[in-house]
Amino acid sequence: MPYSLDTARILAEPLVASFFQACEGDWRSKRRYYTLKSGDVQEVVSYINIRFLSADAAELETLHQLHDLPERTPLICGAQVTWESNYIHTQRKPVNGSTLFGVRGTTLYRDRGFATAKPVTADFTFREPRTMVLKTAYDGSSFEEEIKLIGDSTRTRQTIISRAGEEIMIGQYLEQRC
Repeated sequence: MPYSLDTARILAEPLVASFFQACEGDWRSKRRYYTLKSGDVQEVVSYINIRFLSADAAELETLHQLHDLPERTPLICGAQVTWESNYIHTQRKPVNGSTLFGVRGTTLYRDRGFATAKPVTADFTFREPRTMVLKTAYDGSSFEEEIKLIGDSTRTRQTIISRAGEEIMIGQYLEQRC
């Protein structure tokens, strides 16, 4: 029997707060992006900082306003992620960026998406307390991502990017604390 929306929210919110707190800190991310049609592989090394945001964080108020949420719909926690990405085997310059995440119920609110500067939302679930699954869709593309904590100092991530129902790219990440 499926959970009610209230039950799903009650179960999800403590899990995501604990997950974000466990992810807080500095990480080195080694990733590969596989383009399925062409077989091209892009390697990237990123340095990531994750900062947990409690419900009263000013950044969550900004995110709340970006999504035009009702006042009675506070975000219960979130994270700020900043990064510097270095592309391997290319002449591409390093890329710096940041994004905000906020949570209410089983919805993750972001100030920007993977491929857009516009605010987006994702639905999330937990396979188990240390494995978060996100599903996001916008502009004809969908993104399914799994983030798994392994011990205290390792994470794996996998992202599958689809367009028009066809998988076009897979990103695989190994992340270790610095």
